[in-house]
Amino acid sequence: MKNFRYIMIISPFFLMVSAFLLIPALSIIFNSFRSEDGIFTINNYIEILGSTFYLQSFKNSLIISLESAVIGLIVSVIASYAIYSLDNQLSRMTLTITNMTSNFAGVPLAFAFMILLGNNGVFTILFKALGVDVFSIFDIYSNLGLVIIYVYFQIPLGILLMYPSFDSISEGYIDAAVSLGTSKCYFWKKVGIPILMPALTSTLAILFANAMGAYATAYALTNGAFNIVPVRIGALISGDLFLKPNLASALSVILAAMLLGLNLISRRGNHAKE
Repeated sequence: MKNFRYIMIISPFFLMVSAFLLIPALSIIFNSFRSEDGIFTINNYIEILGSTFYLQSFKNSLIISLESAVIGLIVSVIASYAIYSLDNQLSRMTLTITNMTSNFAGVPLAFAFMILLGNNGVFTILFKALGVDVFSIFDIYSNLGLVIIYVYFQIPLGILLMYPSFDSISEGYIDAAVSLGTSKCYFWKKVGIPILMPALTSTLAILFANAMGAYATAYALTNGAFNIVPVRIGALISGDLFLKPNLASALSVILAAMLLGLNLISRRGNHAKE
């Protein structure tokens, strides 16, 4: 009777998980093996793996995601340590602001960058009046532009993930190492970084996955012209010319498999270090 009561209490949670996660995921996997006529087939995967266009979308997504994740992680580690070194009140205030900025992404972020650095952006017009062509130095609609915009929302998320890990490194450890004659650089190389390594690899994996799945920012900035996987999935579902939801499902399964594999590798690496 007691176990039945517990099951009844947690059953709404499992119903919600099934309705919003499990059933849609199984539906996507099932549809990825269906043709437009409803026949079971693997032609969707064959078409993706044999298409230069779709392979290029994976390549572009991997490059942008890796670059933005690495840059975001480096800046996040430095910023997290700086915030950790502040007093408690200022540290909490900074984290609150960071938490707010971590939600500034998608269409509003792309629109903000276009207002500042777009074809008729504020800084573009300002520098043009000073005789400087901004687009000859930096094109917001290019690969580099997307990386910079991605880094903008990667850094706050990285800080929120990395900041708690610095609790495992006490200032007393650093002072003890310095008093024994070693340098701070040597301490971080031999002690600090190994302690932070599980958090570093996990944060890198999350930032990479966050960038791989980003859709609204890239679509709003380039109007779907930039060839990355989320944009291709969106075009196949709601495009103006050809709608191929089953092919979009296959792309989604491949993308999910890549991210799941990355997560498993990250977890295995962290367990091995422990």
